[in-house]
Amino acid sequence: MPMPAIRVLLVEDDEEDFLLTRKLLGPNEGTTFEVKWVTNCDAALRELATAYDACLVDYRLGADTGLTVIEGAIALGFRGPLILLTGRGDHDVDVRAMKAGAADYLVKDEITAQLMARVIRHSIERKEAEAALRRSEEQLRQAQKMEAIGSLAGGVAHDFNNLLSIILSYSELCAESLDAEDPMRADLAQISEAGMRAAGLTRQLLAFGHQQVLQTKILDLNEVFGKMAQMLRRLIGEDVELVVGEGAALRRIKADPGQVEQVIMNLVVNARDAMPRGGKLTVATTDVMLDEAYAAQHVGVTAGAHVLLAVSDTGTGMDRATLARIFEPYFTTKEIGKGTGLGLATVFGIVRQSGGSIGVDSKVGVGSTFNVYFPMAEGAVTILTEEPVNSERRSLFGSETILLVEDDPGVRAVVRTVLVKFGYIVLDAQSGGDALLLCEQHSGVIDLLLTDVVMPRLSGRQLAERLRLVRPEMKVLYMSGYTNDAVVRHGVLDSAIAFIQKPITPEPLIRKVREVLDLELSLGDSGVMPVAPPLSVRS
Repeated sequence: MPMPAIRVLLVEDDEEDFLLTRKLLGPNEGTTFEVKWVTNCDAALRELATAYDACLVDYRLGADTGLTVIEGAIALGFRGPLILLTGRGDHDVDVRAMKAGAADYLVKDEITAQLMARVIRHSIERKEAEAALRRSEEQLRQAQKMEAIGSLAGGVAHDFNNLLSIILSYSELCAESLDAEDPMRADLAQISEAGMRAAGLTRQLLAFGHQQVLQTKILDLNEVFGKMAQMLRRLIGEDVELVVGEGAALRRIKADPGQVEQVIMNLVVNARDAMPRGGKLTVATTDVMLDEAYAAQHVGVTAGAHVLLAVSDTGTGMDRATLARIFEPYFTTKEIGKGTGLGLATVFGIVRQSGGSIGVDSKVGVGSTFNVYFPMAEGAVTILTEEPVNSERRSLFGSETILLVEDDPGVRAVVRTVLVKFGYIVLDAQSGGDALLLCEQHSGVIDLLLTDVVMPRLSGRQLAERLRLVRPEMKVLYMSGYTNDAVVRHGVLDSAIAFIQKPITPEPLIRKVREVLDLELSLGDSGVMPVAPPLSVRS
């Protein structure tokens, strides 16, 4: 298959030199050149606004010089190589041209057909390699920036979740101690409501850092969107036309259905807000195959079969500076009070944690398209349905002995208060070492170890493994305000391990404790006690 011709612009005010150059650039070693000739700087800059693979520039151009063309072309954003043509003895000019951005230079008296063709080809290859390197460096910088922001968000979430555990739990306990008519209950309800909103913001920060605890299922994206369509039409208003284009027989994806719904919701709301005077909002799904070349040029993308969710609007669009920051948390172009700046950051985190990727195409005054790629679920042929929930209300009170290990004194105190209120006997320790000593000194049965995951010197998982050697009958429930990444590093996140995400409030905590205690103790061949699956942070 013949290679496409290389388009070359020649900037030369001497017609004989043009004819010679065109002759030299005849068919050469299987390469074909298409040469366009202009005679001055202004014409050259107009031409370079279109597609050329390379540009040959004579140094002497009447009132201008080739350096003017080189500097002007680079300023206009021309990405191809600019090669200066000079006479013998113009070495200083050649050096100045290279400093100005020229890719190479040729001395006219020494040019041969092979030399000119080789210099052009090698200059193009060098430029392409430099462009690929710049893309890789930019992708690396972007990935490092997002990773750093995600780590910061996770650290903030940890401390914030501990504080919220204390605020929400004590406000609930205080409210329960008051008479129904007590006016203080309304004040406490305001505190609790504000705390829950803060907990929601924390979950969004965790989503951005793609560090949530997800409960994934095999999904059909069309079915997920279909259940939301009527609600979305009410949400966007009458002045926005919703157009749906669902691909037939989509591949299945593996994701948390609630999180996928949040992705769709946030993208639709973002599109609606970009069209204050109305417009058209298009949501489309289809199967796509991403190749290795595409994956290499886009950070976070893996090659293979994907399902595409595309959300397009005819709104205000975004410039390049806005696009560079669009997924950063708390970055927003909306007026103060009109948005938190977490909507698209949340989308970014959910998609990345689900193994997918997201990209944006936008033009000011035309609109934007968000393309979300979810990888196909391996071997997925059926859709899993929700398991029925047992609505029977069990008693939450108990008399078992619980070993509580938590390094934050405020959280430890409120958890102890809740457990004692519901009848449990509580032994509490502030570290893994203290817990080991307490366990050794306690002669009675310890029914449950309730431990924080991340603690100094000895993690919750390490502590549980040590205690299981001497108390194999003891059940374990982990709790953490850290992100999913921290939980994984400490060896906790597993579908066969009981886990509750902070911020902790009394009722969810006591229900989880009762749930784990009520499980039958049964050691299998692996020696691992089956316990409840991790609790989703969406609850």
